[in-house]
Amino acid sequence: MNRRTFLMLAPLVALPLAAAPMTGAQAQLATAPPRTPQDQADIAAIEQHLNSIHTMQARFLQVDNNGNTIGGNVWMQRPGRMRFEYDPPDRMLLVAGHGLLVYYDPAVRQTTNLFLSSTPLGLLLQDNLKLAGPVTVTGIARATGQIQITLVRTSNPSGGTITLIFATDPLTLRSWVIRDAQGRSTQISLYDMKFGGTFPQSMFTFVGPQFEH
Repeated sequence: MNRRTFLMLAPLVALPLAAAPMTGAQAQLATAPPRTPQDQADIAAIEQHLNSIHTMQARFLQVDNNGNTIGGNVWMQRPGRMRFEYDPPDRMLLVAGHGLLVYYDPAVRQTTNLFLSSTPLGLLLQDNLKLAGPVTVTGIARATGQIQITLVRTSNPSGGTITLIFATDPLTLRSWVIRDAQGRSTQISLYDMKFGGTFPQSMFTFVGPQFEH
C-alpha cells in the first residue's frame, strides 16, 4: 500500500481533518433514534460481549478507501491498548497505550502522535464501554449471521464513526470500519483470532528506533 495513501486516508489512526458540515439528515442520525426491543437487546448483548474481551490477538487485513490491502498482526488489551504490526515490506507500526495512539512509518522515520480519546478507535478500547451517554449508537443493521452497529462520540458526532461488525452464532467481533469526517473509510477484518492470555506491557509502549538496541 502506498504510504501517501495511508497517511492521507488514515481513518484508522483518525488523523485530524477539517470537520465537514453536517446536513440535517446527518444531524438527526447523530442523535439516539427510537429503539425497538430487539435493538435494545442486541445493543446490550454487544456491550456485554465487548466488555468481556480483555486480551485478543489475530491476523488482520486492512482495506482502505481505494481498495488497497495490507495485512499484519494485531494485539488488543482492553482497556486502552492495541498494537498493529504491518507485514513486510511496509513494516509500519501503530501502537495504542498510555492514552496515546502512535503511528510510525519506518520508510520516512516519521512518527505521528494522537490522543486515543480523540479517535474512533478509542471507543473500542474504552474501559467498561457503555453504548449510551458519551457514546451514541447511530445505526444498527442485521444480515444472515451478522449484525453491525455504528458508534460516534456524542460530544463530536461529525468527528468520525466506527462500525463494529459481529458474527452472531456465537456473537463475536470480526471486523470494524472507521470513517473519517470526510467520508473516507478503512476496514479491518480479523481472522485466526485468539482470546485470553497475557502480553508484555512493553508491546503497548512505542520506542523510537533511536532508543532501540
